[in-house]
This record gives sequence, C-alpha cells and structure tokens, in this order.
Amino acid sequence: MCGIVGYIGHREAYPILIKGLQRLEYRGYDSAGIALFDGENTSLSKTKGKVEDLKNKAEATIATNGKLGLGHTRWATHGVPNDVNSHPHFSNSGDLVIIHNGIIENYESIKQALIKRGYTFESDTDTEVLINLIEEIQKKEGVKLGHAVQIALNQVVGAYAIAVFDKNKPDEIVVAKLGSPLAIGIGENEYFIASDATPFIEYTNNAVYLEDEEMAIVRIGKEIKLRKIKDDSIAYPNILELQMNLEEIEKGGYDHFMLKEIYEQPKAILDTYRGRLLADKGLVKMAGIDQNLEKFLNANRIIIVACGTSWHAGLVAEYIFEDLARIPVEVEYASEFRYRNPIITENDVLIAISQSGETADTLAAIKLAKEKGAFVFGVCNVVGSSIARETHAGAYTHAGPEIGVASTKAFTTQITVLTMLALKLAQENGTLSQTAYHQYLTELEGIPAKVEKALLSNKVVEEIASIYQDSSNCLYLGRGYNFPVALEGALKLKEISYIHAEGYPAAEMKHGPIALIDEQMPVVVIATKKGHYEKVVSNIQEIKSRKGRIIAVVTEGDETVKELADHVIEVPETSESLSPLLTTIPLQLLSYHIAVMRGCNVDQPRNLAKSVTVE
Repeated sequence: MCGIVGYIGHREAYPILIKGLQRLEYRGYDSAGIALFDGENTSLSKTKGKVEDLKNKAEATIATNGKLGLGHTRWATHGVPNDVNSHPHFSNSGDLVIIHNGIIENYESIKQALIKRGYTFESDTDTEVLINLIEEIQKKEGVKLGHAVQIALNQVVGAYAIAVFDKNKPDEIVVAKLGSPLAIGIGENEYFIASDATPFIEYTNNAVYLEDEEMAIVRIGKEIKLRKIKDDSIAYPNILELQMNLEEIEKGGYDHFMLKEIYEQPKAILDTYRGRLLADKGLVKMAGIDQNLEKFLNANRIIIVACGTSWHAGLVAEYIFEDLARIPVEVEYASEFRYRNPIITENDVLIAISQSGETADTLAAIKLAKEKGAFVFGVCNVVGSSIARETHAGAYTHAGPEIGVASTKAFTTQITVLTMLALKLAQENGTLSQTAYHQYLTELEGIPAKVEKALLSNKVVEEIASIYQDSSNCLYLGRGYNFPVALEGALKLKEISYIHAEGYPAAEMKHGPIALIDEQMPVVVIATKKGHYEKVVSNIQEIKSRKGRIIAVVTEGDETVKELADHVIEVPETSESLSPLLTTIPLQLLSYHIAVMRGCNVDQPRNLAKSVTVE
C-alpha cells in the first residue's frame, strides 16, 4: 500500500520519479504527487487520481527540472483522497519535504501540541503532522535533519517508511523504516529510494533493504550511513545484487500484467523447483529445509499463517502435509491469529506465506510465534523482504515480479514450494512408499507442461465469460484438495470484476447455499476425476435439478459431467494432490475475461493494494 520513490544524483529526477511511480501503481493508490528541488526552488504537484493525471498536471503547471526529488502514490488512511491530502507534504516553513507510507497512530495528540506552538495544517493527514514535528525538533534542539528525524520517530507510535529532504541541505535524503518496506538503490554517485526495486532496476542492480527501526542518510559522494532509531547504534548495510531484470516488469505484449502472469506460470513453477526437485535422483534439495529438518520432523504440529490468496495456498498445503507426511496442520488467518492469544509452544513450526514478504499481519504473527519459541519458516517471493529477514529459515518461490494486484503465479508457486516440503518430510517420515514418492516427484516435474496445456482452454473460457459477464452472483464448489481452489476462484472474481462470489465445499451446498440456486445463478464446479468424483457428480445433479447454470472444470476426456454441465473446461489429468496447480488456471482466466468485458481495471482493482503493509 502506497508507493514511495525518490532520487538524488546527477540525472534529472522528474522522469525517474514518474516512471518509478508508474511501476509502483500495482501497490494500489488513490492519489499521487511529486516534489522537485532545482537548487533554489521546490516545485510541488499533487492530484487525486492516477499517475498519468499527475504527469499531465505536473508538466502543465510546474518546472520539472531538478536532480533531487520525491514522489508518492497514496492509499488514503487519514483524510479522504484529494489533492491536498496527497503526498508529498511540506513543513510550515516550506523547508522540509516528506513522503510517508504507514500510519502514525498518536498523530492527533502531537498535532494538538503543535497547534499550541503556532503550527497550522492544510491537510487531514498524519504525515503533515510528522514533518512539522521534525521541523519543531530541528528548531528547538538545534540538530541536523537526520538527528531530528530520529528524535521524532522515537516519539511516534505506528508504522512508517519515510523519505525526507531539507532544501537547505540538497545533497542528502533521510529515510527510515518500521513495518513498511523501503529499498535504497545504489548507483554511481547517485541514490534511488523506493518501496521496492522496480522503480530503479534499469539504473542499478545493487540495493540495500532497510530493517525495521533502521534509518539511513543517503548523501551525494558518501557511502550510506545506517543507524538504529532506538539506540543510535551503527548498522552496516548489506548490499544485495538484484536478480530482477527490466523485461520482467514490463507487459511484454500482453494487454494486462495479470494475463501475462497467468501465462508465466509454467515457467514460474519450473523456476520454483529448478535445482531443488531432482526427480531422476529421487531428491528434493532445499537448503532452508535440509538445514532444519529436525525442527519439522520433531514438530507437534505445523501452523500456517497467511492472508488472502496465500491463505488459500496454505489450505492446499494442509491437505498435502496431512495426507502425505501425516503431520497435523492448522491454517490461520494471520490477522486473526495475532490477536486471539493462540497457544504456541517450542515444539510448533510456523510457516508464514506471503508473496510480497511485507504483509503486516503475517509479520506480526511471525514475531508472536518467535516470542513463544516456535521455529518459523517463511515462503515468499521477494528477495530481501521483511518476512525473509524475520524468519529463521525459508524458501523463495522464484516466481519473478508479480505486478497484477490479483495474485496468480504466486498461488501456484507457493503450492509448488509447499508440495516439495511435504514430499521431503513424507520421505523422511516414511509415510510414503518409495514407489509413490518417486511417482509424485515425476508428476510434479511434469506439471509445467500440463499447465501449458491447461492454458489452451483460454478461448473456451473467454466464450463462457461472455455469457456470464453480467451476472450479479456466482458460486464456486470443490471438494478435498480443490475446495481451496473454489475459494481462490471466487476471490479472483470478486477482486477484479466486482461480482459477488462465494466458494464452498461442494457437500456444504445443501447446508444453506442451495437456496440461492436458480436459472440466474452460475455455479462453477471443480469436478476432476481424482478424489471425490462421484460425490461431486451428485452435487452437480442437485444443481441441475434446480435449474442452476453449471460451469464445470473437468479432467480431459470426461463424458459424465459433460452430459450434465452447461459448459465444461478441460484440464490434463494429474494426481489429486497436484490438481490445484491445474484447476486454478481456467478460474484465473475466467475472472480475467469477465473483468475485461465489464470494463474493470484488471491490474489495479478498486480499493485493493498488492501488499497490505498496514492494518
């Protein structure tokens, strides 16, 4: 949520900032702004709406030259979305400029104290309060900007990623982080600041990711200085070499990032298991597991915490771990887990799943589990992210950047990682025969080719989408391993097409949802031949007898369901435990095409952010 971008160096800042903001649009926002300093004057342009609106306004109304600047996309928290509440914000003197991602919880009491000291406020934001607090400390204490920022942050309660500059010291930007991501790109006598690396990947592949409660002063001609906000101790930057490339964050000829990422799934799954899954040798090699095998094998249970699509991947993993490795699993919403005083012991293993590695509730759950002595294993996509750093061990999905807000390849690559982990534990526990173990490895190795085949259903799915694009409601039904896929399919439709949809275990239909079924109700049923096929066929017959419109995802060659359903979408045959990797593909395509036909903003659906970094 919110996007931060900044530049200081020898280039013109404006084009870097605008392009950077465009690359951060996927994070979700309702307004945007930019501030530039040309050595004498600070130019400011802010607007409710999109980055393109900002670009048009800025180029028409302000001087866009200057080699120091900050840009921001805002997700409204304090104050409605409008031009005034947009970032950047100035201090009362006009000397200090700030952009901020996060929430300052005690801003109101600080604001009242500042008003008594003569400060005035144009906006309703907590951010304007923070920049004036910094200015007040600077004046009162007679300290430099970096020290004033540090003192101010020790007085506030909340979460933040901030970047601040003082026009009287145009050779430096001060940044700080607590609970919201912040990266610093290191170039040749220049620095880039952003919420993630996408805004500066074309300029440098060297980056520092700030830890929580760290701040940095980036100064032209100087090395980065890091210090701890609380105790002023020096921290030494860990400079990472980024593996991302520019092509990965461009659309590559696709109309939308979401469609591109749906079609990237065969490669993403292959990249996820490449070098880890050695089917011909009967091996699963993952350093994060191999080095901590005893923790898993001796665990009383595995607790999986996640949010949204990652939670659905966790539900699939529950079936896999319990079925193959015979280890008890509980799957928790991170947002509930952190607040309900859960029972956690030193003999528990907690697996935290997050595409971005920055999900606030999941991070809080990790910290809670660590305090209780549990071993914490992370599954995330973004190298150097907060979850990757906070967990004891983990595994990256290697899916590549996922720009579309609605997760697609994150889901399938998370399931791939979790399946490899389950297979590794099943082998070590002796809960799978050697024959079955090798069959699973071989089948998983062949999944990318089967996903390619499942993608061939695109035309059929598009035709179905054209029929149901004006629906008001939709039910998704699945059993066993494919119940979480039903939940995920419904979530995708809600997220990007704004059609109300619900996912249920197919057998639960008779316990309430069947009352909704009539000739206007499309019902998507996942009815692959493995698992509880006969039971699902019975459920389909019940829907048909009530005139429900049935869209069935079936195993290729199925004739029984084809006789009953109004529409069928075929996927290749695979084992039941791996079927979610295939059955989710047509559901992703269905939600995509319906959203496009309804004129929705597929990559940036309303009210949503890619990474929920604040509560």
